[in-house]
Amino acid sequence: MTGQGKPHDIDAWLQALGEPSADRDYTPGHERVLKLLNALETRGFVLRKPRLRIRVAGTNGKGSTTHFLAAAFQASGLKVGLYTSPHILSFHERMCVDDNPITQESLLELMTNVMPLALDVGTSYFETATVLALLYFSQQQVDVEILEAGVGAKLDATTAVKADIGLLTSVGLDHQTWLGDTLEEITQDKAYVFQGCDVCISVEQNETVRRVLEKQVRHLQYAKLFTAPLSMLGQHQSVNAGLAYAAIIAGQQKLSSICLHNAREAMCQLQVAGRMQRISYGKHTFYLDAAHNEHAVQALLPTLSNMQPMLDVMIICTREDRDLSGCLSGLERMTHKMIVMTGSGQYPYQTIEGALLAETQGIDAGTFLVLGSFVTLGKVFEWMDARKC
Repeated sequence: MTGQGKPHDIDAWLQALGEPSADRDYTPGHERVLKLLNALETRGFVLRKPRLRIRVAGTNGKGSTTHFLAAAFQASGLKVGLYTSPHILSFHERMCVDDNPITQESLLELMTNVMPLALDVGTSYFETATVLALLYFSQQQVDVEILEAGVGAKLDATTAVKADIGLLTSVGLDHQTWLGDTLEEITQDKAYVFQGCDVCISVEQNETVRRVLEKQVRHLQYAKLFTAPLSMLGQHQSVNAGLAYAAIIAGQQKLSSICLHNAREAMCQLQVAGRMQRISYGKHTFYLDAAHNEHAVQALLPTLSNMQPMLDVMIICTREDRDLSGCLSGLERMTHKMIVMTGSGQYPYQTIEGALLAETQGIDAGTFLVLGSFVTLGKVFEWMDARKC
């Protein structure tokens, strides 16, 4: 497809790229991203490298880790660009500067310059979003740039540019279609997040992952748990916060203005949408979390087992190609009713909205947990907003 047409709004540009479908349209390779960056450079859009660039890969915990990082750096008065994916409600969420999503006007101006070239080059939705973020952060002259990988790391769009610090969150089985069927293969791919980085830090990993990492990565460090109490629910968040804090300490080598006390305080107070997020909806209490693969759900089990009172309804939304059978029995013990919805075989409701409507009407003041992708959580937010109590 060529870039001859010029849509006049952001939605039209995004539709021209094709609808994002999680990782189903993932096409590995750096060639398209680099070609687009080169095309932009020939037209005067030169990327300014920030004082510190950090990239984060892993199976689960990437988003929480990047938000911990952003909060900590901002607490030291640094200007921070944060690129995450996917978004919950708006594409603008993917690129934020100091917690503020890119404005409609700024995004449209960027797209007007980038999209015709992107359509000519053939970059994917995610690849184009990555380039838009890089260009936006450059224009904003951020001090720190934090990039969350999409799928894997070796050929992910975020690793097409050099970084100073590479971080690896917990690694488990996921995205096998692209990364390999074994934990060893997946680890080999994700370890590429460290390529070219001066500082390489991982959370503690299981023996299989650790063995691969230590063969592949020199000067690898392992982060300690973050011991201060966090506002974010979930015992696993101390692992993600520990990884972020280790990067903050390492970042002092380039950014002497970092205040560790302020960083710790900001991390302790942080709340992130979709991470065991507690929401009051009328008389009901909802917990929303983006866990939708077995590795993520297993990490939540210790936290869920301590929740009181017992959940009334748990709704789990996952894809038909993901197997949660290994953790469903553990989840069943924590709720009076469990509903599992998988892809096109959704049962007993056709949509998450239908399930929410039916279940909330059947309970006067209930406690609900919804586990699902950010797309699912976005639908929950929209459903709540449309039926404000």
